[in-house]
Amino acid sequence: MAKKIAILGSGSWGTALALLAARNGCQTLLWGHNADHIEALSLDRENKRYLPQHPFPDNLQVTSDIAEIAAFSDLILICVPSHAFKTTLTKLKPYTSNYIKIAWASKGFNPDDGCLLHNIVAKTFSAETPAAIISGPTFAHEVAANLPTAITIASTCPDFSKQLSEILHSGLFRTYTSTDVIGVEVGGAVKNVLAIAAGIADGLGFGANTRAALITRGLNEIIRLGIALGGKQETFMGLAGLGDLILTCTDNQSRNRRFGLALGQGKDRTEASLNIGQEIEGISAAKETFLLAKKYNIDMPITEQTYKVLYEGLDPRIAVHNLLGREQKAES
Repeated sequence: MAKKIAILGSGSWGTALALLAARNGCQTLLWGHNADHIEALSLDRENKRYLPQHPFPDNLQVTSDIAEIAAFSDLILICVPSHAFKTTLTKLKPYTSNYIKIAWASKGFNPDDGCLLHNIVAKTFSAETPAAIISGPTFAHEVAANLPTAITIASTCPDFSKQLSEILHSGLFRTYTSTDVIGVEVGGAVKNVLAIAAGIADGLGFGANTRAALITRGLNEIIRLGIALGGKQETFMGLAGLGDLILTCTDNQSRNRRFGLALGQGKDRTEASLNIGQEIEGISAAKETFLLAKKYNIDMPITEQTYKVLYEGLDPRIAVHNLLGREQKAES
């Protein structure tokens, strides 16, 4: 029997992963909440809005019926923005069996309480539900274009990690496995905050030296928070930590970086968001990360200044000077 996977979220990343799975020979069903958008995908046989010029294989079908998703496969991959993660799982639950397996490629915290997304899976289904996160340095357009890519699949269930690897792994898409779900989640969420900071610095006209310093010191912030929440330090030096951080901070395919660039160039938050026209996960993640840092008494100065720019109206140039003017200390 052919492998099957149901993917929830018909934006650029959900579509890219659906294309990947289908090209690998997997029967794939892609769900989106907007019926008009799904109808367009069905007629066009490509995602002209978010991922144009990548035609759908015959084994990739689409639906706006979440009941159809649950009936199609017990393996569900969530690719919605983190703020919609809990709502999507709640919609899905009434239609699922006891054998459901949940993976997600969403990056962020639950906005209601700042908890990690694996906690939402456990609360909505059960602590025994096989769960996995897919993360790493990935842009949807490059995955869709079959450019070489490597990711991390983190799960405490080795059989589930293996199953996902068999579906996604190909000659141009390499999968690595991990058991550190928390570390991978933290890396994926906080790097978006730091990408906004890097974008701001570049928008202000600062150079490569500044960007390199922000990435390096930002990685330290990820490590501090990640370890406090239960992650493993080595995770943050891998694809889902340093790899994803470098990608998001340095390339303008990153919506978070482009948002930061606009802020640094003098646009306000609303104008900068409208110009992007898609979800900017780092905006909510800045608030959630800042609150977690306060809760656990963790020093995260780049995150703090980014939060103040976004939520307190701090001038970005002053934020940079606040970082540079901090008391001198040892690097480690």
